[in-house]
Amino acid sequence: MSADRRPTGGVGRVVLAAVALALGAVFTLSPSAEDLDSPVLSAHPDRDAAAWVERTFERMSPREKIGQLVVPGLRGELTSTDSEEFERLARLVREWGVGGFHVFGRQEPVPDLRLNPVYGRGGRRGRSADALGTAALLNRLQRESRLPLLVTADFEGGAGYIVEGATRLPRAMALGATGDPELATRAGELTAREGRALGVHLCFFPVVDVNNNPKNPIINMRSFGESPQLVAEMTVASIRGLHAGGMLATAKHWPGHGDTGTDTHLDLAVLAHSRSRLEEVELVPFRAAIEAGVDAVMTSHIHLPALDPDSRLPATLSRNVVASLLREELGFDGLVFTDSMAMAAITRRFSPGRAATRAVVAGSDVVLDPPDPEAALRGLEEALAQGTLTQEQVDLAVGRVLRAKARLGLHRERMTSLMDVPNRVGGRASQALADEIASRAVTLLVDAHEAMPLDLPRTSRVLYLSVVDSVRGWREGAPSRTFLPLLRQRFKSVEAAEISDEVTPAQVEEVRGLARRCNAVVVSAFVRVAGPSDQLSLAPAQVALLEELAGRRSRPLVTVVFGNPYAAAALVPRLPAVLLTYEYTDVAERAAARAILGEAPISGKLPITLPGLFSVGHGLQRPGPAAIVVASPAGGQ
Repeated sequence: MSADRRPTGGVGRVVLAAVALALGAVFTLSPSAEDLDSPVLSAHPDRDAAAWVERTFERMSPREKIGQLVVPGLRGELTSTDSEEFERLARLVREWGVGGFHVFGRQEPVPDLRLNPVYGRGGRRGRSADALGTAALLNRLQRESRLPLLVTADFEGGAGYIVEGATRLPRAMALGATGDPELATRAGELTAREGRALGVHLCFFPVVDVNNNPKNPIINMRSFGESPQLVAEMTVASIRGLHAGGMLATAKHWPGHGDTGTDTHLDLAVLAHSRSRLEEVELVPFRAAIEAGVDAVMTSHIHLPALDPDSRLPATLSRNVVASLLREELGFDGLVFTDSMAMAAITRRFSPGRAATRAVVAGSDVVLDPPDPEAALRGLEEALAQGTLTQEQVDLAVGRVLRAKARLGLHRERMTSLMDVPNRVGGRASQALADEIASRAVTLLVDAHEAMPLDLPRTSRVLYLSVVDSVRGWREGAPSRTFLPLLRQRFKSVEAAEISDEVTPAQVEEVRGLARRCNAVVVSAFVRVAGPSDQLSLAPAQVALLEELAGRRSRPLVTVVFGNPYAAAALVPRLPAVLLTYEYTDVAERAAARAILGEAPISGKLPITLPGLFSVGHGLQRPGPAAIVVASPAGGQ
């Protein structure tokens, strides 16, 4: 189906004038003096960019305009031209002229088996995207498209958070624990440079939610912390870094998802606070982000009774929350993206077409990842024809989308070099930054018997116990694959075992026997956020076993909590030494092992409160790798 390219009418000319005026502040990509291959956002107005936006806007058909408002998702992998998936993606480009694509990781089918301890009854499991496959697929779709595509991704933990081979950085709360905005800036710049090399232009980061709810099942360690001021400071630093690397930044999840207790992937969340409380907490980092020049804001699927009386209406679909508060009161005129429209908070209440229409009417520019993109596009087209959606609303949104593409220089060059990907993605220098962040984030909560660092001789017998929230759903590697080899490099005799939330009495007895023969016990507790267990903590049987192992004072026991930091609240009163990493990846395991073995200083401080235990800023400090006095091993039984 070919698109009609008739010029727009009177309303379009009015909007076009506004777009042209706004382009007085358009920034485009120019090469850095230090690195000609790395794009940076330059503050110099570009007349060519303004002319391209105006010319393109005038030539767009009604269908092409509608297409610019939808960004479907795709899997970052090698995709054959002779495949149903590529045919589907190409049709969205050719027939609908979609505005871009959002890059997800890969998925692979798994057997649907009862009693299976690994797969469960899920049907599919996630895997990271492939770097070269992602770049190649995006290039091919760019070739198919008449207009340049705007490509987005959730690079919350660096490009490696989604794409294998790119640098996996610790997420926001680890940065918050370092207390160093400069690290956030460096992390943002690295993320942007690697992302642009892959063909991604806009990052859905920073997460500016203020996480002050210990039971938050979806934001949690994705937030910088619970202090609005710390979150604001880290937000501004992250935006600065993303811009320095040539990538557009997004503040999410508007107007604040940190004090909620529901995962919006599963249902509608509610933030039942007054407007005055929102001003004091949730809106603080958003205001800072807007003042810092953030390019986009992502809405959340949460209901705010103080702002909208409709009890079933999420912020994403509320004019009070988006058009009135964000656009008019806060004065934000950048791009507004919805959160994924495939989440149950939306799909359980609205059809794809109805949801897309209500989102744009509410003030969003881009409908992200609808469950049925063509249904969403048809719904927008029908709403425009019926007058539910106005031409002015469409034109304003299209103007913002084109302006963003011009800022990125996509009107000049939209392709990425596959040959350059290995030179610009990953590498030792990038890994060194990841290691630095992870190391400086490690936080020592308690060390009752002064066991840190673990100063045992090489001949000591050590039990390494991996305690996982569930054996299911590990998208990134496998627990302990980095920590355990490092421990074995230090000690000649390391026994290793793992217990899950389904631990049996026989397994408990086996662990007891191993512990009796060892001089020390090192525990790694892996507790994910939005994991398959939905517990956000360890199972009672797991905690009871750890408490039992800690009962013998002559045998040191050190525990590291990987992931959800609030899980430590159940462990600190029972265990003598507890550390946090705020992550559960290879880089976090490496940082924890080096801290425990005295090879790195411990300087992290809590960016959150552990209720009844520790306040924000708590953290025991340990010096760097000075000479360690080796003590005699405690006798095992």
